Amino acid sequence: MKLIQSATSVLAGLALCATAQAQSKLIIKGSDTLGAKMVPQLAEAYKAAGNNVNFEIAAEGSSSCFTALLDGTADFGMSSRSVKAKEKNNFAAKGQELIEHVAGVDMIAVIVNEANGVKKLTKEQIEGIFTGAVTDWAEVGGKAGKINAYTRNTASGTYKTFQKLGMSKNDYGQNTQKMAGNTQIADAVSKDVNGIGYVGLAYVKREGIAPASVNGVLPTPDKASAYALSRNLYYYTVGQPKGETAKFIKWATTSTEAAKVITKVGFIPAK
Repeated sequence: MKLIQSATSVLAGLALCATAQAQSKLIIKGSDTLGAKMVPQLAEAYKAAGNNVNFEIAAEGSSSCFTALLDGTADFGMSSRSVKAKEKNNFAAKGQELIEHVAGVDMIAVIVNEANGVKKLTKEQIEGIFTGAVTDWAEVGGKAGKINAYTRNTASGTYKTFQKLGMSKNDYGQNTQKMAGNTQIADAVSKDVNGIGYVGLAYVKREGIAPASVNGVLPTPDKASAYALSRNLYYYTVGQPKGETAKFIKWATTSTEAAKVITKVGFIPAK
């Protein structure tokens, strides 16, 4: 009888352990800007600090942050833009409140091929290039050649934020070429002497590209407040975060260890 009780106790203990392990998985969905580099590296540092948590990270664009939270398939979301009123209303219609947490600061860098002689642009020139009003490098002081503009796709928060900050909310030109992520844009511009695009600050050091100054200011962390294309990065939760989600977000946004990771990746820690 005692043996049966002991076996039962062991099995119960194993079941509890399995439950605890299952509860220590965090599912995070949303922005490519956060999800391709920053959040995975934060997750690794968090686990290395002794936290027994598994992470599932899907970087499919900021719009997916809000759709995943709305349908309950993510513990929290990542977005490189603030929530839209329409998206917020979708949660309110379900009696839910969307809570915003600043994850860090980014500077959207306008990049050109390193062989391109144009390394200084005004905000007006940038707007002209991406709306399609300016189509030749000679129009902005460069060597004659058709401008090839690379942008993020419409699911991207960076696509929409750049449209707001760099294009006065005007429409993109018909000939802009939409890319899936920061890496793809950087790769395309590095191979195209007439290419221009935009990426998050963490992607400007790729070989073959160079950031252009905007209104005389280069995208460097010490110039974030003066740079025209600076923006916040966000985590979003439905209601105030609880449990492991709350623990991770607090660590990721306030700890010295997390700030070091964010800086190393190439972004700027939130203050």
